Amino acid sequence: MKAQNIQFGLQITADLSQAVSREWLETNGLGGWASSTLAGAHTRRYHGLLVVATRPPVGRMVMLSKLDETLVFGSGSVELSCNLYPGAVHPQGYHHLKDFALDPFPVFTYEAEGWALRKTLAMVHGEHTLVLRYELLQAPGPTQLEFRPFFAGRDYHQLTRANPHIQPQAHFAQEVLRFQPYEGQPEIYLRVPGGYFAPSADWYYNHLYPREAERGLDYSEDLFTCGILRCPLEVGKPLILLASTADPCGRDGQELLAGEVRRRGRLVSGTDPLIRQLSQAADQFLVCRGDTRRTLVAGYHWFSDWGRDTMISLPGICLVTGRHAEARSILQVFAEYLSQGMIPNRFPDAGEEPEYNTVDATLWYFVAVYKYLQYTQDREFVRQWWPALEEITDWHCRGTRYQIHVDQDGLLSAGEAGVQLTWMDAKVGDWVVTPRQGKAVEINALWYNALRIMEELAGQFAPARVPVYAALAGQVATRFGELFWNQEQGYLYDVVDAESCDPSLRPNQLFALSLPFPLLAGERAQSVLAAVEQHLLTPCGLRTLAPGEPGYRPRCEGPPWERDGAYHQGTVWAWLLGPFVTALVRLRGEAGRVQARGLIEGLEAHLSEAGVGTLSEIFDAEPPFVPRGCIAQAWSVGEVLRAYYEDVLQLAPPRRLS
Repeated sequence: MKAQNIQFGLQITADLSQAVSREWLETNGLGGWASSTLAGAHTRRYHGLLVVATRPPVGRMVMLSKLDETLVFGSGSVELSCNLYPGAVHPQGYHHLKDFALDPFPVFTYEAEGWALRKTLAMVHGEHTLVLRYELLQAPGPTQLEFRPFFAGRDYHQLTRANPHIQPQAHFAQEVLRFQPYEGQPEIYLRVPGGYFAPSADWYYNHLYPREAERGLDYSEDLFTCGILRCPLEVGKPLILLASTADPCGRDGQELLAGEVRRRGRLVSGTDPLIRQLSQAADQFLVCRGDTRRTLVAGYHWFSDWGRDTMISLPGICLVTGRHAEARSILQVFAEYLSQGMIPNRFPDAGEEPEYNTVDATLWYFVAVYKYLQYTQDREFVRQWWPALEEITDWHCRGTRYQIHVDQDGLLSAGEAGVQLTWMDAKVGDWVVTPRQGKAVEINALWYNALRIMEELAGQFAPARVPVYAALAGQVATRFGELFWNQEQGYLYDVVDAESCDPSLRPNQLFALSLPFPLLAGERAQSVLAAVEQHLLTPCGLRTLAPGEPGYRPRCEGPPWERDGAYHQGTVWAWLLGPFVTALVRLRGEAGRVQARGLIEGLEAHLSEAGVGTLSEIFDAEPPFVPRGCIAQAWSVGEVLRAYYEDVLQLAPPRRLS
């Protein structure tokens, strides 16, 4: 892949529509972040400079929404910020934005006749602290930098309206502004070296968030400001602001920034530019669960840690990047929440009990454990959890929640009315868009892999059980080929139940080819790959339903019921490129590897759109394949990174366990 240089000049930065369509994201390893657009105008309710995870990685609140910045010269002033209001854009600081770069932080360079300013922005890992570095490169004379902070003080899913309950007064002493919008919320500190504060409490009304309008949601918010901060700015003397939930007095902002440069430099190794870029992107998803445990956030800006997403993402996010300790912690966290042979589907935002409405997350857990062993050969860690793996297998054989059970033919069946259990889990009210009750193709490919993995692990931990798991796996393999093969179409049925076979052409059958223990080989495998390639493959990933199939939807847009109705009905998912590449290389050898390299390198342009430097969740099913959903998705990054590392670069770990 060509060297990745994510940088934008005037052609993008001076065009408001282009500048607001690109978003930057800084995360802190706690589930919090800073994020906005290149123009500085918020377009989502999730944008903010200090979004705090009060119960890492959940309990997120938008505290400090933004800082409107103004350069003040003796001869006048220049506003650098940007806000969207009904019928107006004010200020229009993007006109002065000459350059944006991701290096590795967001770096903005503003410039006009006689002056130039560079701003660098970074979150500090492990704390809710934002570093803002302002460097005056050129000025016509004495200069001041003026800040007007805007506070939201709300849950990140909600929006604020002007109200009498906000605390109107801020406190300023020893160059630090302290403000707590509402009782019981975190207090926010703003350290402005050499600055002074002019109180001026006020509401600014009707900030518009067009991405929310596109999603059919409320999209107007009022933000509160407590006054104006001013400080001198000199050429050659950078000014560093700290915004934090902890008192920043005595802290060295430059050292915090330098420390974060060093930390991120340690995240990457080797010279391959795509590995380096995606390793940086992968770091954004690794977060704390509580004080010492680790987990993965499924996507930004609105997902928490989901079991399915975590297990699928773990090989790429943790193992390819060498973060084995984090992988161990994640596997342990989910195993500790094991219930009736199932790991959680998700941990709710408000900290309630985990939800277990998934049939595949637990099966993906086996794959994640197996990949961990391949990369680390750490048998002792897995030995601790061998009883849990046996417990999972036993529960599935005799039956657990949601009628998840092994049928008499050895295949895994699951589902009941009103519940969505597979990864195609969209639901609007009582409408389950893709119910997929019965025997789903990828679920049985995963079940087969779980049994083969248990067979292999039993050889090390419980030799007497090897024949048991081998027999179960053999039964699945035989019956799978008999039941799922669609002879007329030359590919696999998507779901089989007691009454019918669903012939919809979907990507789920790929997992019979791509998982560690494939179920298909020879002509059948080649036929499945060809069908997926011809009808589902796009430059951004795979369609979830082939064009022409009943229910096919080419775009994923509009209010929730429209979006969810299209979510798995054609919409392209980037993460599916991972299993496709694995199958492609397995079945076509060197020719497949060359083709796979071209597919992954084709994603280079997407790193410079939507979420800058990362990979989106989904795309429309037809050209121009507009990115939708989360701007940064863990399994998109993880699976592309894994497939590129293992299949394209051929750096896969040893197949056999020592």
